[in-house]
Amino acid sequence: MPASISFSAPKIEPLVAAVEPGPSVPADGAANRILSLDVFRGLTIAAMILVNNPGSWNDVYGPLTHAEWNGWTAADLVFPFFLFIVGMAIPLSLGTAETRRFARIARRTALLFALGLGLNTLGGFEGFATLRIPGVLQRIALCYLAGSLLFLHTGPRAQAVWLVASLAGYWALLAFVPIAGHAPGWLDPEHNVTALVDRQLIGTGHLYRETWDPEGLLSTIPAIGTTLFGVLAGQWLRSERVRRSTVLGLAAAGVIATAIGLLWDRWMPINKNLWTSSYVVFTAGVALILYALFYWLIDVRQLRRPFLPLIVFGVNPIAVYVLSSIGGAVMDEVNIHGVNLRDRICHASFGGWTSPAAGSLLFAVGYVLLWLAAMSVLYRRKIFVRI
Repeated sequence: MPASISFSAPKIEPLVAAVEPGPSVPADGAANRILSLDVFRGLTIAAMILVNNPGSWNDVYGPLTHAEWNGWTAADLVFPFFLFIVGMAIPLSLGTAETRRFARIARRTALLFALGLGLNTLGGFEGFATLRIPGVLQRIALCYLAGSLLFLHTGPRAQAVWLVASLAGYWALLAFVPIAGHAPGWLDPEHNVTALVDRQLIGTGHLYRETWDPEGLLSTIPAIGTTLFGVLAGQWLRSERVRRSTVLGLAAAGVIATAIGLLWDRWMPINKNLWTSSYVVFTAGVALILYALFYWLIDVRQLRRPFLPLIVFGVNPIAVYVLSSIGGAVMDEVNIHGVNLRDRICHASFGGWTSPAAGSLLFAVGYVLLWLAAMSVLYRRKIFVRI
């Protein structure tokens, strides 16, 4: 079966696997589970829904837009945060002996990739000749596969070496390989080595844009680096250290990585579409700092009740992402007198008393709350959908 429904007690506990519950061990070896990871995952999923569902694509609230090319906005932190969380979950879910873990990894990877392809058929499927092959879930699947295999077959030192080598190698490809007569380091959307590889190996008919894709094949290599940052953080988390040392280590690593990413931006711009090496280091640093804060508040100080809405999202992440994406696609495709359902609802609800951008934001917030209500029903009924 492609998915299972688990009916288990909805204690305020994390489901730490990338897409399925699994055991976790806090840094000091206590018998509790690590709740902060669910909260961080829930925040990231809520932000994904918020960013992906404005009231109108013509009036997106400014801070929720992605950087057009170089640079970053708050929206550009969301996807790398999720990959970082996937990486953190790997040592916590695969750390114990399990005879069938390779089969489970392969199954999860295949199902995530298939779900991503299914989502790509929404919004006007015209045939497999033009079906987009890359996508968000496809990238998550490949990063989960690579991160899991590296964790199972190597130790932290080898993983760190792989991380540094992959980021340095990807930077060198972008910085020194000339494309179509342009000087090395020329990085516009069409003229860079990443876009060239995608056109050659995937084909222009299967890309998000006509000639390039933000979740393309070559840029998945540095995205695996984002996941490896999480794998290393997860191993630090499950090591036998007092919790204060765990928090300080995560925060210090985050500050250092953020500074390196911002400094590297001078030579290789922070760019989500290319998933540049500077973008990897910078976003991983911010993720480390934010997670250290969550870990301190939730698992050390035991401040849990205010974070319950994020837990509700965090224990059913793939389900709410897929369902909210389907709902968004339906709103975009259903037209009433030449206007899509998304714009109709937004205008009817907020058009008479707010600015277009404010109305678009309020619609997005309302859509998040709608799915929070839906996931709360599953949470109260002890239903956790897992792949």
